[in-house]
Amino acid sequence: MHITLKSVSQALLMAGMLSACATQPGKGAYLSDKTYKITILHTNDHHGRFWPNSDGEYGLAAQKTVVDKVRAEVKAEGGYSLLLSGGDVNTGVPESDLQDAEPDFRGMDRIGYDAMAVGNHEFDKPVPVLMKQRQWISFPMLSANIYQDGRRMFDPYTIFNLGGVKVAVLGLTTDDTAKMVNPAQIKGIEFRSPIAEAGKLVPELRDKADIVIAATHMGHYTDGNHGVNAPGDVEMARAVKGLDLIVGGHSQNPVCMKAENVRDDAYVPGAPCAPDRQNGAWIVQAHEWGKYVGRADFEFNNGKLKLVKYQLIPVNLKKTVKTADGKTEKVPYTELIPEDGKLRSFLKGYQDRGQAELGVKVGELSAKLEGDRSVVRSQPTGLGVFVGEAMMAKAKADFAVINSGGIRDSLPAGVLSYKDVLKVFPFGSTLVYVDMKGDEALDYLKAAARMTPGAGAFAQFAGVKLRIEKGELKEALVGGKAINPAKTYRVAINSFMAAGGDGYPKMNQHPGFVNTGFVDAEMLKDYVAKQSPVKAERFAPGDAVSRM
Repeated sequence: MHITLKSVSQALLMAGMLSACATQPGKGAYLSDKTYKITILHTNDHHGRFWPNSDGEYGLAAQKTVVDKVRAEVKAEGGYSLLLSGGDVNTGVPESDLQDAEPDFRGMDRIGYDAMAVGNHEFDKPVPVLMKQRQWISFPMLSANIYQDGRRMFDPYTIFNLGGVKVAVLGLTTDDTAKMVNPAQIKGIEFRSPIAEAGKLVPELRDKADIVIAATHMGHYTDGNHGVNAPGDVEMARAVKGLDLIVGGHSQNPVCMKAENVRDDAYVPGAPCAPDRQNGAWIVQAHEWGKYVGRADFEFNNGKLKLVKYQLIPVNLKKTVKTADGKTEKVPYTELIPEDGKLRSFLKGYQDRGQAELGVKVGELSAKLEGDRSVVRSQPTGLGVFVGEAMMAKAKADFAVINSGGIRDSLPAGVLSYKDVLKVFPFGSTLVYVDMKGDEALDYLKAAARMTPGAGAFAQFAGVKLRIEKGELKEALVGGKAINPAKTYRVAINSFMAAGGDGYPKMNQHPGFVNTGFVDAEMLKDYVAKQSPVKAERFAPGDAVSRM
């Protein structure tokens, strides 16, 4: 395994003893009756946010200032610290996506991350890109449950020696990954049950280390209610005894509890935050995008670990307030954090390079087309219709179906740039179509209708009028007419769905399947240009899809 030795105060431990601790088997050689201060810092679901947004929120340069300050405080008190990531470094911001997240990984390396869990979005691009990303960092990517050709693809865990206290960090990845990324890009790769793998490894790690932490990308689902998602951190903690701390990611929410098994989903930045506690394990998650740095301060004494304090440190997050003249402005929730100048200078080259490629105007839009995750995954939206019609136009299709998880942002009103388009479609899927008989088309629509609201599989449609009751398709019209079982229809979808992604019927082996080769973002860019100025009201979903 990959073993890292953190700096140790000579006043606490002689260098010779540290060397012995690094090589000896079994648990650490901590001093009896001595209290060790150990701080775990954490982030998750970075998704390409290496640079601050237009309001000056988050970004790796400000994050480094936070991390450096905490590390200095902890060291001054004779303590030790680790910085962990819950995964999903990739996908979300065009400047990052175009550069294979190089600024993000190299930036994280300069901040000094100690380890990260592998997230599902680490597989958005071909495996050779992931292998290249591994070379850009000096800290390990961890996942015990990802297998390639029958062997683990990553180290399952790493062990740190903090002044004689051995800390094991186990990596785990959601087994939903197989259906959330393009199946064509993960041939020969198996995502086994993370809970099953943890069940095997945690007892082993309890013999090797004094503290066992799981860095996971599985999601936090309140009281274990994971719905259509694979089981997450709560379910794992309940199933696997022996974890001290779970540093999570994937569900992209701050884990701050109001009461036992009651999460505060209206958490306000800067307010106190109490992590979850399940079966002896603390569970933490720091929302997304580097909006917070989580800080868990522990005391370790005679084999027992105690949480002393926990907090989410906002990284320049701001709220909108009204001014005296009735206007609005953004003000920080907490004291502003200066950016680390050296890291900002390093990242600026990447930002400038990305901006140069993305700033070109592609068209204009009369009003916003909604693609926010909370909306597009639960109801029909104008952006869903617009995207669907773009697909139909390019493929000359009768109707289109798109998984809402493939839509990652809204199209804003006004001038649209290539960057705006790439925010909607960051994954690089291609447009495909399938010519199928009416009965097959009806079956496909039935499968799409069953996709649960709130999940990425939830379907957006164009070219059809549907009536759906409790997930069951009751009526379907194409071109204003009932589907004719004997007639051939052309359905436009994306390559991810065609390969069986998000649980859709696998269509890439169908005799009527055609991969056009057109990348979805390029297709959308061309459609925006042709329709410009785009009248947003023309794409209102209306009553095209009624759900009861």
